[in-house]
Amino acid sequence: MPLEWQDAVAAVDRALFIPEVIVGGDFAEDPEQWLRIVYADGPVVTQVNDGRPTATDAFRLHTSSSSMPSIMLEMLTLLDVRAGHRVLEIGTGTGYNAAWLSHRLGETNVTSVELDETVLALANGNLKRAGFHPTTILGNGRAGHHRGAPYERIICTCTMRDVPQAWLEQCPNGRIVTPWGSSFFSGSFATLDVVDGKARGRFSGSPAFMWDRTHRGGAGRISDLYHEEEGAKGATDIAPQNVIQDDPAFFIGLSITDAWFRWCAADDGSEEATLWFFSDDGTSWATVEYLPNADAYEVEQYGPRALWNEVRDAFLRWHELGKPKRARFGLSVDGDGQRVWLDDTRCLIDQL
Repeated sequence: MPLEWQDAVAAVDRALFIPEVIVGGDFAEDPEQWLRIVYADGPVVTQVNDGRPTATDAFRLHTSSSSMPSIMLEMLTLLDVRAGHRVLEIGTGTGYNAAWLSHRLGETNVTSVELDETVLALANGNLKRAGFHPTTILGNGRAGHHRGAPYERIICTCTMRDVPQAWLEQCPNGRIVTPWGSSFFSGSFATLDVVDGKARGRFSGSPAFMWDRTHRGGAGRISDLYHEEEGAKGATDIAPQNVIQDDPAFFIGLSITDAWFRWCAADDGSEEATLWFFSDDGTSWATVEYLPNADAYEVEQYGPRALWNEVRDAFLRWHELGKPKRARFGLSVDGDGQRVWLDDTRCLIDQL
């Protein structure tokens, strides 16, 4: 644990920020199980499907949580806060992260924005119970909170497809840390240093955060999206697992931003598997069947998009570039938008 956060972690009881009924635990029914979940180094899901009533057999999208403490500490280490820094948090959630920041920096230096009114009300109660009173705002985090600007740091606790211009305006000289990515690959932190309203930085980590609710990626159960339609058949000599490793998947996700995948291994011990791809709008899907020791793999594609062809082409382009590691890529953001580059800001991905 980073030394600079030890006091905050020790002083703030996570149990004060977790409701009695959570995914996988109910304090009234099994307090010991509830406590095991709360004090483990794992995420605690506190809301599904935006809090809407959900049938028992319906798909349950996780929409609010208390993040894994070790991941919170990783983000806060990247944020590199110092005494006197004013921090804007995007996504209050349970309030636990805002409490850590308040303990370290003082509550007057912490502002947190939350889109969900119910989530914010619970967070405010949690923070009050723990003795903290940072500024909390109900609103769209993409807009930040102009009235409290400027900030020296912005930390976002949901996955973003882009870094909003409002953040650069409100943190013109400082640092922004956010989970960043696309539907295809969202497992990166973007750590951006901002100078005179222009940001530049690199990617790291392996976060798994919920989406910015205004720009969500696709999700669902295969049984809800595939209805035994018959697609176009083909074959590939690319082993399907190769395209979903972190480095190639990151690169593929730079161009295929609106499709996602799921690896489904057979449960019969055969080591066979199916790699599924779905477009975010649910109109297209593709499968690649994996068989151990095969020389070619069966492909099926359905809908207006040939999703496997798109993935294959991006994967081959990654090979042509020399199979670059994710750490070699960077992100620049300014008034003209965001651009991803390889090694140097002059080597823009869409121009290579």
